[in-house]
Amino acid sequence: MDSLKRRILKDGLVIDKNILKVDSFLNHQVDLNLMYEIGTYFKNYFKEAKPTKIFTVESSGIAPASMTALQMGLPMVILKKETSKILSDNIYQTVIHSFTKSIDYNLTLSKKYITAKDRILIIDDFLAKGEAASGAIRLIESAGAEVSGIGIVIEKSFQPGRKLLESKGYRVYSLARISSLEQGCIKFCSDKNPSAK
Repeated sequence: MDSLKRRILKDGLVIDKNILKVDSFLNHQVDLNLMYEIGTYFKNYFKEAKPTKIFTVESSGIAPASMTALQMGLPMVILKKETSKILSDNIYQTVIHSFTKSIDYNLTLSKKYITAKDRILIIDDFLAKGEAASGAIRLIESAGAEVSGIGIVIEKSFQPGRKLLESKGYRVYSLARISSLEQGCIKFCSDKNPSAK
């Protein structure tokens, strides 16, 4: 997605060789026009997968997931990173590790918002080591539902997330694939997205 790549180059801040900060348009201040365009790309790519719901992990995936859900006319469900006292015992839960924050946290889904008949499209902001997506998959499959696809805004292709997910048979589609953040420079993969048609 060329407009996304241009925005990453313009406003993305390389913190180190593994971390890219995009809080000026994706996960602190949000450019809704860009998010709407992102939603259009995901809608067009995944419409044949016929998802019944859009899932995302709080909080940075909410903006692109909501725009995708809006355009596909589907409900959006936010997987919570902490156990809520309100949710009681009627939940699915799994532990995932955040490499950026170096902490483990509980990923939680209320049983009220998923059935075994659901086909879930996961939308998230970043794909690095695949921890968040893998946690979401565990929750979805605990309910007997199916993962219809995984849409990623920014993929760090030099980390093993895509390989991990695709090796388990999941369909991954990323809008911007970064091959390197070495020496403060953002470099994109020159090859086409292997999941793209």
